[in-house]
Amino acid sequence: MGLSTRVTELLRIEHPIIQAGMAGGATTPRLVATVSETGGLGTLGAAYMSPDAIRDAVAEVRSLTDRPFAVNLFVPEAFDPSLYDPREVNAPLARYREELGIEAPEDVGNFVQPFEDQLAVVLEERVPVFSFTFGAPEEAQVSALKEAGTVLVGTATTVREGSVLEERGVEAVVGQGSEAGGHRGTFIGDFESALVGTMALVPQLADSLSVPVVAAGGIMDGRGLAAALVLGAEGVQMGTAFLPCPESGIHPKYKEAVLAVESEETALTRAFSGKPARGIRNRFLSEMDGEEVPEYPVQNAYTRDIRAAAAKEDRIELLSLWAGQAARLGRAMPAAEVVEGTVREAAQRLSALNPPQS
Repeated sequence: MGLSTRVTELLRIEHPIIQAGMAGGATTPRLVATVSETGGLGTLGAAYMSPDAIRDAVAEVRSLTDRPFAVNLFVPEAFDPSLYDPREVNAPLARYREELGIEAPEDVGNFVQPFEDQLAVVLEERVPVFSFTFGAPEEAQVSALKEAGTVLVGTATTVREGSVLEERGVEAVVGQGSEAGGHRGTFIGDFESALVGTMALVPQLADSLSVPVVAAGGIMDGRGLAAALVLGAEGVQMGTAFLPCPESGIHPKYKEAVLAVESEETALTRAFSGKPARGIRNRFLSEMDGEEVPEYPVQNAYTRDIRAAAAKEDRIELLSLWAGQAARLGRAMPAAEVVEGTVREAAQRLSALNPPQS
């Protein structure tokens, strides 16, 4: 039943399936380990985690599986919080804090976790695979990771970005189509120009790059895997498909929302974090989309307390419900069944396209 490709060989996995590194608590060590143990590549979404928390999570994953896994981080982007007046940033957020009974924080704390310190843990722990988005690590960082025996996987939303990543030395490129849930990985030009669909992006990347391409965006089952392979990808990255799993760490009502969403009910928004991301339309997204908000990670830091308080009160209308356009195909089943079912169905679909000759 295995579908062998350059991606499976590169990552030393059985199935060409990568569980996306969804930051913010979705990718529990249990989810990561289960996907890896089932033959895919589990990914710890560690972008918002402190270095110590990453180290602890890596240790927990390793206590559950001896298979390869990945850690995913956000490549840092330049930002200047002093450009924004806290009173102006907080003004449109005041009504939500009032509803939740919380005060605006005097200090939002760290805007981002220190990337260099996070990456140091990846190096020290000799994590098998390092995946990243929002750009490309520096050449010295790439060299250090390769010296540690870590495989590098980068995210591109255009062919131009894919070429930059290949030149930087990544060993596989994830082509993130516009259907994908969560933050856009665009790092060259404006994100509107980089909203290329998965079906259009993947074959262009496959024709342009020498490294293997992984398709991401709108892939929820074996049909998506089979289609991606036919288009020239050598693996897929699936995020939304794993959100309803019992191993996922998202809020239970978030899981319900993913299973109930219709195909037209997701949207790209900067409201929660300041960076364009695709999620399920809810009250916060709808009301805040008309507001001017600061760039990531400033807005992300200013809304952190609202999201935390809303989660405690089961107020999902105020949470960032990241999900892709194909969320309606989601199923509440164990992560192992997602992996196994996807591979089984893909093999059947591909066999039907190429029936044995009599």
